[in-house]
This record gives sequence, C-alpha cells and structure tokens, in this order.
Amino acid sequence: MPAPSPVVELRDVSKVYPPTVKGGAEVVAIDGVSLTVDAGDVYGIIGYSGAGKSTLVRLINALERSTSGEILVNGQDIARLPERDLRPVRLGIGMIFQQFNLLGSRTVAANVGYPLEVARQPKDTRRARVAEMLDFVGLSDKARAYPDQLSGGQKQRVGIARALATQPGILLADEATSALDPETTHEVLDLLGRVNKEFGVTIVVITHEMDVIQTLATKVAVMDQGRVIEHGDVFDVFSNPQQPASARFVSTVVKGLPSAGELAVLRQRHPGRIVTLAFRDSSVDQARVFGEFAAAGVTFEVVYGGINEIQGRSFGHLTLALTSAGGDSTIDAVLDRVRTLTTVTEVR
Repeated sequence: MPAPSPVVELRDVSKVYPPTVKGGAEVVAIDGVSLTVDAGDVYGIIGYSGAGKSTLVRLINALERSTSGEILVNGQDIARLPERDLRPVRLGIGMIFQQFNLLGSRTVAANVGYPLEVARQPKDTRRARVAEMLDFVGLSDKARAYPDQLSGGQKQRVGIARALATQPGILLADEATSALDPETTHEVLDLLGRVNKEFGVTIVVITHEMDVIQTLATKVAVMDQGRVIEHGDVFDVFSNPQQPASARFVSTVVKGLPSAGELAVLRQRHPGRIVTLAFRDSSVDQARVFGEFAAAGVTFEVVYGGINEIQGRSFGHLTLALTSAGGDSTIDAVLDRVRTLTTVTEVR
C-alpha cells in the first residue's frame, strides 16, 4: 500500500509579533512547529486558549505570514509567495469559522455563491454548484432565506456549503462547533465526516473540545504556548498521553486514576482494596480479567472510570473495590495473575 502523500507540511514554523508597547517583549505565537497532514486526514489541533491554534490555521492559508520556516501546501511553499500568487492556493483551501462569518445582506444562496463570484465563475456554473452544495448540507429549502432567519446549526451548514463551493481539497475548521449546543455540534461533526469521506477533502480542525477530536479526527496535535508538545494517531494520544497538558485534555473525556479527593470519597463509600486496571484496544479481554477475580472468590465492584471507543478501538481505566473472605493474601494472589494480563495500579 503506497504511503499517503502530504497535503500540508509545516517545517520549523514560527510566528513572532512585535511588542505591543514600546520597549516591550516580542510575542511568540508559534514556536518552531513541524507537522505533516496527509491526504484524507482529519487532523485535529487542540490546545487551551492562547496556545496558538488559530494563528497556526491562519498561517496554513496565508491569511497571516510566518516569521520563519516553510509551509508547504501540496508541495508548494506558500510562506514566501507574493500575494498575487496566493489566490489560486486559497481557492483550494476552504474555511469555516466559529461565528459563521455570513453576509447578513445576502441570501443563503448568495452567501454560498460568493466565493464563486470572486473566482469569476459563469452564472450558470455558480447556480448549479450552489444548488448542489445546499442539497448536500440539507438546506435547499433555505436558499432564499437570510442568515438572521436561521438557527446556529443552519448557519454553520451554510458556512460549510460556502467553504466547499470552490471544490477545495483542504478544509480548515476554526472552532467551528464552539458556538453550538451539543446536539447541533454532533450534527455538524457528522456533516464534516461526510465531507471527508464522500469528497475526499482533507480537514484540519482547530478546537479546544476533546470530544470533537474524539468524534471526528484521525490524528491530533496538542499545542501549548505556541509549540506542538505531542502528536500522533488520536487513539494513541488519548489512550497513552505522554505530556501533562495532553493528559489534562484527555481527562475531560476519559477518567484515569481517581484524584486524592475522589479517592477519599470512594473509601468512605466502598470497603475493601481499591485498584485501577488499564484496558487498551483488544489486547486485554475484560471478561478474562474479571473471570480471574470470580474464580478466586474475590468480589469486585466498579467504582470509578470507564471504557471509551475511538474508531472501533477501546481503551480506558476501571477502578474496582475488591473484597474477599480469604483476606489480603487471596487478593494479592489474584492480582499477581491479573498483572500478567494488564496494568494494575493499587490506589493507596
């Protein structure tokens, strides 16, 4: 199977802003970032506010210029291209925004058709493409409506239709679901998933919401203070984060070891010894682990944690309260056997 081809490559890219006050320090928004986004990826970039995510996405379509480094889009370094040569590059990069950025004085159809006007497409071509895109996002009946007559989810679907109008190969989504309620968020994420699968569009998703990454992305980069501190397949980063900032994000959707305060509550509610078991992918059969406890006469109760699934692969932690009529020696013996199957952490 041939290796995937890079669509976007960032090589040691930095963005430094001048001091905001006389005599002040420069502001380093992006600090030596290197990333590769392959064709067909849904690449999530996540980080807390101020991490540099939105600046990074603006560098990819040259809405802002990098201070140093290379930014290759389909093999072409856009970082140093003159403005006149950037227009065809930008036509191949669609973008959707948190606040939709629709033109209030234009109808839905006119909003979707606007980038085609800028590209000087013939009127008949524009009309056909607008109809196709509105049908794809399920808003054919809203063609003559105005943005202020739409819900937030409908506005974002118009934004997606507009971003796809020029048939881009790359779609940038900058906090595209942050202004939406949970149900509408999932509708938009489902739509973006269809964009990726049905049109083969490579998507870069900027977000601070881990569930967006978990639902949509195939790969993820975690940013902190302008740097990429961890990146890889979503499953690998979620199931085994290597950096504290990554672990904090993962903890918002995945419960690991209970904190000291949570452990104190668990001890009040549950007698016996408390242990946490790690489960990752199909390498550990939960039924076999629990069968070891049952065979040894050890009673167990799940008191904390959970199992998550990403793209058909499962991972998580389960914290158990263990009791046995045979006492600690029986529990020790069964834990020794369970340790040959998975990681066991005794929470003390």
